[in-house]
Amino acid sequence: MIKTMGKKWLSLWCVLLIAFVNPVFAQEAIDERGVAEATDSVEQDVQSETDKQAAERRKKIMQEAVDALAQTKDALTALEEERVDDALEALAVTTGKLELIIAREPSLALAPTDVSIVTHDLYGTKKAVEAAIDRAEEAIEDGKVQTARQILDGLGSEMLITVANLPLATYPDAIKAITPLIDAGKIEEAKSGLQAALNTLVLTNHIVPLPVLRSEALLERAEELAENSERTDAENEELSNHLAAVRNQLEMAQLLGYGDKDEYKPLYAQLKEIQQKIEDGKSGKGFFDKMRTSMADLWESISS
Repeated sequence: MIKTMGKKWLSLWCVLLIAFVNPVFAQEAIDERGVAEATDSVEQDVQSETDKQAAERRKKIMQEAVDALAQTKDALTALEEERVDDALEALAVTTGKLELIIAREPSLALAPTDVSIVTHDLYGTKKAVEAAIDRAEEAIEDGKVQTARQILDGLGSEMLITVANLPLATYPDAIKAITPLIDAGKIEEAKSGLQAALNTLVLTNHIVPLPVLRSEALLERAEELAENSERTDAENEELSNHLAAVRNQLEMAQLLGYGDKDEYKPLYAQLKEIQQKIEDGKSGKGFFDKMRTSMADLWESISS
């Protein structure tokens, strides 16, 4: 009888425990889902911004530099096919294009010829990133540098814009040195010189951290909601989720090393201020001004 009563009390305790615990777990699940949905809602905005930044880089491509590079390649091909006159003609065009660039912009050091875009996105939690960093640190401590390198190689969430440039300090002189070689019949030296010139293209990388970009897009949406004095309960929840998603993305950006950790401290403090200002459905303008300034400072630091 005592054993039976014990089992009944145990069953009752389990039922009560489940009744109290399940709502908590359910609420956490809802919050996480809301944050994820908020983040997903700005993906189109993020894509538009990355497209815009890539387009801005493409606008800076100099057609004269593109033509000069193409003519250099044509000259090399002509020499390989023993078409000396065609090679000389191509080199003349190359020299003319380069002189035109220098005449227009005497102080220009690099003339952009091409832009390539590669996006690396990280689909994982902050805990997973922290665990990967710990594994990399352990590998380095054990002298397993290549293992650490492989782990760290995946810890990036960014758009990488790579610009190929002609170095105007050396490229024009290298091209001018080829014609005398051809005139002297030193075709192999001329080919080597052209190939060496082509190998001097300078690649510059421009990194756009996606978590920072997402946090900025989330802030814009949150500001629109915060200024609405007639928010519904659903909109209040949406606003809360957007602000939580901002913090989540900033923490991910900091964890991945985009900027110094001290640059994130004011952002977290300002985000907390915003959350306090919008409590109980409060609304107003100017809540986000300081945080926008801090975000601009972070971008400047990352891009410098």
